[in-house]
Amino acid sequence: MLTVAREFVGLESPIIGRSGAGGHPCQGIYYRPSELQPKVAVIATHYNIDFSEHYLAEYCAKRGLGFLGWNTRFRGAEPYFLLDHAVAEIGVGIRWLREVKKVEIIVLLGNSGGGSLMAAYQSQAVDPNLKPEYGRKNIVDSAYNLLPADLYISLTAHPGRPTVLTNWMDPSISDENDPLSLDVSLDPFSESREMPFTVSFIASYRKGQRARNERISQWCRDELDRLSEQRAQDRLFTTSRLWADLRMIDGNIDPSQRETPSCYLGDPRKANYGVYGVGTVSTCRTWLSMWSLRDSQCSAESHLARIKLPTLVIDADRDTGVYPSDTATIIENLASEDLTAATFHTDHYLLDGKKTRDSVADLITDWIKSHC
Repeated sequence: MLTVAREFVGLESPIIGRSGAGGHPCQGIYYRPSELQPKVAVIATHYNIDFSEHYLAEYCAKRGLGFLGWNTRFRGAEPYFLLDHAVAEIGVGIRWLREVKKVEIIVLLGNSGGGSLMAAYQSQAVDPNLKPEYGRKNIVDSAYNLLPADLYISLTAHPGRPTVLTNWMDPSISDENDPLSLDVSLDPFSESREMPFTVSFIASYRKGQRARNERISQWCRDELDRLSEQRAQDRLFTTSRLWADLRMIDGNIDPSQRETPSCYLGDPRKANYGVYGVGTVSTCRTWLSMWSLRDSQCSAESHLARIKLPTLVIDADRDTGVYPSDTATIIENLASEDLTAATFHTDHYLLDGKKTRDSVADLITDWIKSHC
């Protein structure tokens, strides 16, 4: 295998300047074989997780590819996320690959939550469609000046932020200001709850989840109206109990080889009453941009319908947060006529199994080379 060179990349954002301490808003690490400047490069970005040291970066570089683990300014700053700003800053990384590194083939790697984000990037690049959320007048100009990619990979990807959070949220919370409030009729962790879950309970639970999302979304709109009449334009708030997807508890729903009960933080009952997870802190504008079923444009479906690139979809049958129906939704909504799908017997991070990451990197490399 080739040896790997790593290059730190810090670039200006078209939206905000460098921090007073000197940091660039857009940062990442570029991996490549030490012996050459590759003409094909992968770029991976997430809504808020640091992808600069993505677990596949060195695997791909050792196989002759460039790999840019790229972060927008929302790395570690999820409460302030805005989609049009994020796609504009992904565009900074792609332009750097094209113009500075002279990369000829750009591969979007939509991994985990980044699946819908990278789909949104390509969608906006080929057919500008983003609209300002409630309370905002315009999309930033730089979100209209994006270079499209050449290939798309979906890797253990979620179907979109609002869908994921809604499926994960606990509808039995009866007071958003009290994380211990409880509507016992919807409590999925009740010792008296019939298991496997009944069809009627599942239906009521899913309806309650959608209703909770809508209540929070309406509160955000009302709050923005109230704030705009005073001195403030936005505010932070917290959302509790977001690890309660019934699929985390009952393996008969959307069956796969995963263990249950289980979620990315381990025991869903414990995680649900903890303070860690996605969506726990937001501004009103960020909630509407990223989490709201009614308002958010971070759902993958409409963006996937604009992706006509050759596409590789990879999922993991022991994933405790991405389920078979999620992958099926992604495949169903893709417009690509050149689509390859593969399933690996492993977990979300490809750690469950000997040399699984090598095998996935081999597949990705071979698939890319077959399309170059």
